[in-house]
Amino acid sequence: MKTITAAELDQKFDDGEDVSEYFDWANARRVNWEHAVIELELLKEELSALDAEAARLNTSRHKLVSLWIRERLKQPPKSAAE
Repeated sequence: MKTITAAELDQKFDDGEDVSEYFDWANARRVNWEHAVIELELLKEELSALDAEAARLNTSRHKLVSLWIRERLKQPPKSAAE
């Protein structure tokens, strides 16, 4: 297995090159995440703001909401008085 820097790997990948030779496939493993589908109701204005933020960050609405929820759940819990 060849080694290169992360920046070099990123550039090769971005250029469409095959980067598989830089991975140790013998020790690769797949993380099996269980997902659940939920429904979320937002006001039209909130949805527009969410879509604008997702576009600004060049990501999807779905990925942005998932990221925000994961970030919030990693924070220490706030007391009821806050």
